[in-house]
Amino acid sequence: MTTMTPSSVDVQSQRLGASLRHENGRSHCIFRVWAPHAQQVFVTGTFSDLNWKDKAVALEKNDVGVWSAVVEGGQPGDEYRIQLQTPNGDWVERRDPYGREVNDEHTASIIVEDDYDWRAPDFAMPAWNELVLYEIHVGTFNAKEEKPSTFDDCLKKIHYLKELGVNAIAIMPICAFPGDYSWGYNPSDFFAVENIYGGAQQLKKFVDTCHQHGLSVILDLVYNHAGPDNLDLWQFDGWSENDKGGVYFYQDHRASTPWGHTRFDYGRSEVRNFIHDNVMMWLDEFKLDGARFDATVYIRKVDHVSVDDDLTEGWSLLQWINESKNEKFPGKITIAEDIGSEPWVVKSVGEGGAGFDAQWDTEFVHVIRSQIIAPNDSDRSMNLVKQIVEKKYNDNAFQRVIYSESHDDVANGKARVTYEIDHEEGDNRSFFSKKRSILGAGVALTSPGIPMIFQGQEMLENMWFEDTDPLDWFLAKKYKGIIHAYRDLIKLRRNVHGTTAGLMGHHCDVFHVNDEQKVIAYHRWNNGGAGDNVIVVANFANIPHENYNIGMPKPGLWKVRFNSSSKVYDPYIDDFESVDTEAYEAEKDEHAWNANVGLGAYALVILSQDAA
Repeated sequence: MTTMTPSSVDVQSQRLGASLRHENGRSHCIFRVWAPHAQQVFVTGTFSDLNWKDKAVALEKNDVGVWSAVVEGGQPGDEYRIQLQTPNGDWVERRDPYGREVNDEHTASIIVEDDYDWRAPDFAMPAWNELVLYEIHVGTFNAKEEKPSTFDDCLKKIHYLKELGVNAIAIMPICAFPGDYSWGYNPSDFFAVENIYGGAQQLKKFVDTCHQHGLSVILDLVYNHAGPDNLDLWQFDGWSENDKGGVYFYQDHRASTPWGHTRFDYGRSEVRNFIHDNVMMWLDEFKLDGARFDATVYIRKVDHVSVDDDLTEGWSLLQWINESKNEKFPGKITIAEDIGSEPWVVKSVGEGGAGFDAQWDTEFVHVIRSQIIAPNDSDRSMNLVKQIVEKKYNDNAFQRVIYSESHDDVANGKARVTYEIDHEEGDNRSFFSKKRSILGAGVALTSPGIPMIFQGQEMLENMWFEDTDPLDWFLAKKYKGIIHAYRDLIKLRRNVHGTTAGLMGHHCDVFHVNDEQKVIAYHRWNNGGAGDNVIVVANFANIPHENYNIGMPKPGLWKVRFNSSSKVYDPYIDDFESVDTEAYEAEKDEHAWNANVGLGAYALVILSQDAA
């Protein structure tokens, strides 16, 4: 092993972390680490000819607190640690904050090389009005009882997802975390992919294979806090104030979050770069098609309950990241989970907004779930449903992600819709659970927005989500008819048959609200006309209607494209018939025409006209 002087290689032009270089048949590794308060910094690793703990290479400091060295002979797979002398003279060892991989014991970082051979390097995700998301937790999506599933395990179900009809997979966080089981919202190493899931190479293979099958991949990222466990970023170089977390974190009350005192210091340039670099890495090196940012309200505010606690530096950081994304990756999407449904989050940076392309609409899920879970029909409000169906941010239908289930809404004291509706039944999949869960999903898939499904809801998974409880794939066989219903809904949402283009349009008019009989009807359209206009009728009551009369936007024959009461989807439901209907001239619901529609109990019916 040879140590090269910093002057022999332009280390200041390199990124932080460990960067491999190959020249004239020889390799060297450039190490760069930010530790402004350290008195001395060394790197030690398995690249040493001796015991790696007995041989260390000194790094040299520049005027902004970045320490650098070039070590000849470093190879992919070599483990390394950063040794630092703190301001009080103590010595500590840390993993590299920019380390691209950690060992299984989480005691060291690992040198990696970006040498994956991409098969679909030029994949472009669909337009956002065509997206249907499917949220998965890698560890439970296709796991055996004894250990979490890997990315390779998840790929075994890619044909299932393709046949289901979704075209984007939203992955819960996969940054390295302590232990084998986690939701992923406790990241310890932000640039490393969790080993239990297969590491960086398996993630790249997963993304590449999804792209080959026409599926986009969106990754959930966590920057509202770090850790808090097994966190080498904590007091990284030994300096801190008020017994807080040191250079990466706020040193006052702003450090406090619901997950610990580990809120990043969004005003410090090196920390801003750390987060910005991390986002760009996922979009560039891993070719991910977008990112969801967890709990952004805790990036832009200290406490989202207060009104005067804005973190302006957090807001500007989000703006910078979204501007960079738009410049470097204009076809990719960023999605915020902001809790408060703040419209400025999805306004452009030029208008003063945070610049996100969309955000989770938490109001939608709360309203829809409450209406389908309520035990008594009389407790359902069609006016609330109307408001949430028509809702838009900034008059843009596709600035919101809408759903009836997500990881947040089926855990933490809440459960799957099927269980919430009826947990008195032995298997929690009664007539009411089936009909009303499909009804909720159907409203999400036909309302303006980017619809999302949480893993397993289409096969009637019940109880609640746990990171130790694998998805039960036997249910996919048992409830294949229910999956058929979801598949048909998704095809209509994506206009696969060319008869429901309006479901991808911006326009929506909830023109019929019957709060007495608990029926609602809405018109979706893009440009309007045959093959575009879509009518959705939803019955939120346990009372069928053979000839339910509603207004229609156009005369002529309207064909039933979907009827959730059909026995095709389940032989044990009511099998209430809904047939094609003729719209005749007679004013109804402020429309010049009206028609009768067959409507089963808790049914959703979709109608449209054949394209000319």
